[in-house]
Amino acid sequence: MLHTLVVGLGRSGEGLHLPSLAKARAQDPALFAPEPVVGFDPFRARVEGALMVHSLEEATRHAPPRDTVVHLCTPPHLRSGPLERLARFGYRMIIVEKPLALDLVGLAAIARLRRRWDLDITVATQWLSSALTRRLHAAHRTDAFGRLRAITVTQNKPRFTRTTRTPGHPTALDVEVPHALAVVVTLAGGADVTSVRLEDMVTDRIRLPGLGRARLDLAHHGGVRTRIETDLTSPVRERRIVLEFDRALVTGHYPCSAADHTSQLVVEAFGRRPTRSVFTDDVLPAFLHDAYARYAWTHRAHGTLPVQVEATRLLAEAKNLCRDGAGNREVDSAVGA
Repeated sequence: MLHTLVVGLGRSGEGLHLPSLAKARAQDPALFAPEPVVGFDPFRARVEGALMVHSLEEATRHAPPRDTVVHLCTPPHLRSGPLERLARFGYRMIIVEKPLALDLVGLAAIARLRRRWDLDITVATQWLSSALTRRLHAAHRTDAFGRLRAITVTQNKPRFTRTTRTPGHPTALDVEVPHALAVVVTLAGGADVTSVRLEDMVTDRIRLPGLGRARLDLAHHGGVRTRIETDLTSPVRERRIVLEFDRALVTGHYPCSAADHTSQLVVEAFGRRPTRSVFTDDVLPAFLHDAYARYAWTHRAHGTLPVQVEATRLLAEAKNLCRDGAGNREVDSAVGA
């Protein structure tokens, strides 16, 4: 039975991880220790649903490091420091909020810490535990529709208030795109960035460089082409993925918010009538259950970390291509030339 320590009780820690942990604990109580979830955040004294402590040293008295899964929910630019402090106190099983790192320097720092302290890191890209993602993988594996040719992912949501009030994500590529990258890498394998585009977030009062729209094109080594588009200035919410096969279009819709946990799948096979499936898909509790089960029974397995490393590498490559470009300017790599 595993204990839980949540470090960072902001939007992700308090708003997403705590309620999803409550669901996962209720569904499989034998996997989780009965003691309360321990929380640490130097800026929060009280958080409902967590036993708050004043230091990581105090946390070790309530959440024994050898039997505790840590949820590291600090902003993406504050990762390696807290990770090393946790490691020094003996914590080894750590779920890190996405993205794993913002650039290759940060990724290398985390890799060094992982090797030095023998850390078992899981990145919270919960789409990999989605029932919809499993169905997409099944459609690909069975080869019923022929070869997979292209993937298109659309991730739109208005994010004006959170972006202005809680800075932390440097570009629109860092918000929703890591989820999509993890999925497309598991579906189509490693890739190279062929083009990337970033646009500013603009209102009547502000202009935030690179935090509006983003588009990322990939060429997978197996021949599949992927386009990921996200718009944080969109008036509507949408999380859609389209798989183009030789003989079918497969369109999936992921849940868009905590208000509803339902996915949809539409299959348009050539020469057949389209079919539509609607099913429950409470993704984050499912992801947390999978992560805890792996920690409890197969601690030495790497989980999805290699996928996350590849996704982080692609994200860093895309941002490097944009680093010297102005907003609204498309930058193409040599691969796409």
